[in-house]
Amino acid sequence: MGTGMKTGIVRDDRYLVHKPGYNHPEHPRRLKAVYDALDRYHNDNLITVIPEPATLETLELVHTPFYIDKVLKTAEHDFTSLAIDTPASSMTYLASWLAVGGCIKAIDDFFAGRYDVCVALVRPPGHHAMKNSAGGFCIFNNLGVAARYASKQYSLKRVMIVDWDVHHGNGINDLFYEDSNVFYLSTHDILLYPYTGNFEDVGTGEGEGYTVNIPIYRDMKDEDFVYIYQRVLTPAVLGYRPQLILVAAGFDAHHDDPIGRCNLTEQAFSWLAGFLLGIRKEIKEPPVLFALEGGYQPGALARSVMALIRSLTEDTPCLDTPEPKTEQPLKIVDRVMETHRKFGLLVE
Repeated sequence: MGTGMKTGIVRDDRYLVHKPGYNHPEHPRRLKAVYDALDRYHNDNLITVIPEPATLETLELVHTPFYIDKVLKTAEHDFTSLAIDTPASSMTYLASWLAVGGCIKAIDDFFAGRYDVCVALVRPPGHHAMKNSAGGFCIFNNLGVAARYASKQYSLKRVMIVDWDVHHGNGINDLFYEDSNVFYLSTHDILLYPYTGNFEDVGTGEGEGYTVNIPIYRDMKDEDFVYIYQRVLTPAVLGYRPQLILVAAGFDAHHDDPIGRCNLTEQAFSWLAGFLLGIRKEIKEPPVLFALEGGYQPGALARSVMALIRSLTEDTPCLDTPEPKTEQPLKIVDRVMETHRKFGLLVE
């Protein structure tokens, strides 16, 4: 379903200066492929957004001063490492600060009325980053910082983060695990890094019930994936009524991705975006930010991102999502609903 919406696009060639090594999956060529595809697409609804680096004060909403300083110190070396799987080059710090800053700029633009939906085409990704450490190719927790910033700067009480990357966003999960002001919903393959995010991981204390983890299976088709979102995200959005929706938009569940090893096509992400923008109309249309996470086959990533962008910017007919291919998605939905029934937040 397309909506023909004015859509902010955060992009900047400075995101390409983070160079983790030629053979590293999170190489600049993945984002370069997206930018090249975007350059061939002309639509008057696109609004280019130039990011600025996040401020130290904003980064400290999530990350410790010690860790922020550690990231800055990577500038002193041509090549170093922040984690075993997360190398850094001398300009990594700049790309990392800009990745957060791009998300912050989108939020400020939302509340200045410039547009209601934005796609932040940033790197490095963020959903694995912890308060005091990097990991999983992530350095700063881009959406974690954005959620905290929005809550503080604009006095928001309910922020929802939807994470459809094939890997569990353990950094976001842990950051808001005790927090009812941020609702985190993730679908992921639990057999992939970081091997976390069981159905029973639901939050604790004031945050109990505000974390929804949904392990998926590798041979899932587009119809199965979207069915799960329709059945779980609908009651979550209608029950929680978020004032801002942030999407950890990873595309590594695509069937061509060398890391995700799943079976989705770019159509799944188009359906998801259209569905999400449809359901937001029932809750006073909060702004939606899609921030790039994973996706490690450049061609597949570019096609998936462009499918997402087209679903936002073009007026296309509303398509009914086909029924799931197997009974497995129905069982997953039943498991989620049974796990969360006692919290009363997912009301079918």
